[in-house]
Amino acid sequence: MREVGRLALTDSTLVSDIAWARERFGEHAAALVETTVLRRKAAAKLSHAEDWLFTDEALQQATAEPVARHRARRLVGQRVHDATCSIGTELAALADSAALLVGSDIDPVRLAMAHHNVPDVSLCRADALRPITRGAVVLLDPARRRGGRRRFDPRDHTPALDALLEVYRDHAVVVKCAPGIDFTAVRQLGFAGEIEVTSLAGSVREACLWSMNLAQAGVSRRATILDTGEQITDAEPDDCAVAPAGRWIVDPDGAVVRAGLVRHYAARHGLWQLDRAIAYLSGDRLPDGVRGFEVLEQIDYSERRLRQALSARDVGALEILVRGVDVDPDRLRSRLRLRGSTTASAIITRLGSGPASRATVFICRPSR
Repeated sequence: MREVGRLALTDSTLVSDIAWARERFGEHAAALVETTVLRRKAAAKLSHAEDWLFTDEALQQATAEPVARHRARRLVGQRVHDATCSIGTELAALADSAALLVGSDIDPVRLAMAHHNVPDVSLCRADALRPITRGAVVLLDPARRRGGRRRFDPRDHTPALDALLEVYRDHAVVVKCAPGIDFTAVRQLGFAGEIEVTSLAGSVREACLWSMNLAQAGVSRRATILDTGEQITDAEPDDCAVAPAGRWIVDPDGAVVRAGLVRHYAARHGLWQLDRAIAYLSGDRLPDGVRGFEVLEQIDYSERRLRQALSARDVGALEILVRGVDVDPDRLRSRLRLRGSTTASAIITRLGSGPASRATVFICRPSR
């Protein structure tokens, strides 16, 4: 394994590297090369990837370590059964915080990998739809991919979410879901607990369902931003005004937007909405640690007007953000033919409703 691990395995060397591995290791070469490639991919998710075993699909579904550790912090001191443990990423995060920890999976290959990856955790083969523990929080991560493509209908998960919720209706459960899952469909399945949307490194990673006996009282939606440690819930005030742009425009973190907590976030930070139906916020000061856009100019949107305004400011590099307007940022950027020496950001959005609505562009200076 160490010898294969020293190979470059890049696009330009892959053919020769595989040929060398076949000559050296024969029929084992393919598995050694695949494991090495997957470990390198896994380094972006896991700090201990150099020793783990993976399948490609299991790695795609595996929880990023900071997200798993956040979930584990909410389960400190609990007895936990990971009933879809796969290769063991959640078990690794829970190992130091759970009062008692067991894992199970129906896939014998993934279970064998979990035995290697988390050797100190008790594991067994079991179907998640047939409960095998009592008095434990059941952690569930139904598969949401088929052929590498995500599935957002909860009934298309494996096992299906409606079946899982029915089987575990009397248990404390935590269910990891894709961030694009239909919240209304989840509620229609009878789920009445908390839906937590979590982001990491500026990207929304997952929606997690926490049953009523694990949820915070009065909370049905939560946004967790791991980059800053900030959390916001629908139990907080959401009274914010709608007003013209102030000094700054803020594009809230994706977890806040996906959880439907834009107004709650605005109220917490003294911001207001530019439009009731648009997620952009504005204020005269930026929340601590948040990237914002200082407004330099506001114009009615057209490519000609935007090109003229950017030319007058000698803009050569442009970041484009869009909400509520059918504009492709990359195509627009190429059509603008910018030749200047400065950088700027353009926020294109729709303000107002009905006949009075208009596409507007704010030319801005980013805070960082």
